[in-house]
Amino acid sequence: MSNNINTVKKGPILFIMILGAFLATLNQTLMSVATPELMVDFNISAATAQWLTTGYMLVNGILIPITAYLMQRFSTRQLFQASMVIFLIGTIISAVSTSFPVLLTGRMVQAAGAGIIMPLLTNVIFSIFPANKRGGAMGMVGFAIIFAPAIGPTLAGYVIENYKWEVMFYGMIPFAILVIIFGFIYLKNVSETKATKLDILSVILSTTGFGTLLYGFSSAGSKGWSSAEVLVSIAIGIIALGLFSWRQLASKSPLLDLKAFKYNMFSLTTIINIAITMVMYTDMILLPLYLQNARGYTALESGLLLLPGALVMGFLMPITGRLFDRYGAKWLSVIGIIIMIITTIGFVDLTATTSYSYLILMSTFRRIGMALMLMPIQTAGLNQLPAKLTAHGTAISNTIRQVAGAVGTSLLVTVMTTRTETHLTDMMTTGGSSQEQMILNATIQGINDAYLVIVGIALVGLVLSFFIKRVDSTSEIKAEAKEEKTVSQNTATK
Repeated sequence: MSNNINTVKKGPILFIMILGAFLATLNQTLMSVATPELMVDFNISAATAQWLTTGYMLVNGILIPITAYLMQRFSTRQLFQASMVIFLIGTIISAVSTSFPVLLTGRMVQAAGAGIIMPLLTNVIFSIFPANKRGGAMGMVGFAIIFAPAIGPTLAGYVIENYKWEVMFYGMIPFAILVIIFGFIYLKNVSETKATKLDILSVILSTTGFGTLLYGFSSAGSKGWSSAEVLVSIAIGIIALGLFSWRQLASKSPLLDLKAFKYNMFSLTTIINIAITMVMYTDMILLPLYLQNARGYTALESGLLLLPGALVMGFLMPITGRLFDRYGAKWLSVIGIIIMIITTIGFVDLTATTSYSYLILMSTFRRIGMALMLMPIQTAGLNQLPAKLTAHGTAISNTIRQVAGAVGTSLLVTVMTTRTETHLTDMMTTGGSSQEQMILNATIQGINDAYLVIVGIALVGLVLSFFIKRVDSTSEIKAEAKEEKTVSQNTATK
């Protein structure tokens, strides 16, 4: 039984859950700088190494649709503690791994725990804060969550430069244990539980759909888009997700209630989130490859370059949250995406001599744009939903972001790889440089082409942002209540 929301002490609950989410986010960002080192250590290609990031998102994408059911079936405390224990087990496996398959297994176990934490945290905020205070609350969450990417790459760079990469995971173990202990002492339940039946067929369709779709996109980077394995995987994924969607709409107790999409602002912001998530992953994938593989910077230097922007972004998030509560999401989103487009254009003409200070400047301003629109877009969509759909809306939003992240990562690596090969072939035809120099120049041009694709995706997000409207959630709830009353009257008449 949940506590009365008015008497629940929000501070301790948010602190513990944000700390858990911080660890999960930190864990994901550590890999971005560590990838080039792991490629050498395990003798693997960039396409294979990206599975440490893509595999993490794949498990998240498979698991998150089930979180709506889990949040109804289990209490806040039970679910959070279980997710942290799973995360801890995955961290231990990663720390002791001696081969790439074992490390990948550990990462995927970590993802199973982390996949529950973020939707649960968002759902708790929407349970304990009124609509006109959620922007500020989400902004505080954003500060903590963005602080992880701020220190993650730098921390990973320092560890790799001075210690073995396993130290990154060993260092996380005591903090995960600490969060679990704090959870037992301070975490309270803030939601009602009900004995909901799990739709096994929906779980199978969801897992098959998201799993094969993500596998197809992830494999395209190494196998090519014409590969039968890639095309069959994507086709199976689309068919399974089509059947999954049909079953959810037909079911009285769906695993994931897709009726959330009948709310126009939720649907619009979800589409914008797909574009923006793809744009965000450029820093995580392309920049470390450019800095370390093409320019010869150390992992620590690569991490330090991202630090100022991420810190600025973290400090802006609470301010953005308050601005959202006052003015809504539209113009914050428009301005934020414009800044992201302008700064991303600054990365489409990188060379072998582009200055470090220029890269810091562009990266920092890019993060300012992200800070202005990330939380407002997500909160604006979820604010429109009635309380009974909040858990489902949160699960849908997080699932789609994970899928978009995996697709975006695969797309970037594919564009970079194929364009690098094309540029290298052209250079070898004309000649005039050493093979080593041609490979370097071709790699940089391939990265530039990937950034250009990202500019196009960001433009789509910008156009859609002009259609965001501030929705009065009270009117939505009244309309929902009126609809339910009409349905019950018709049922009684029959």
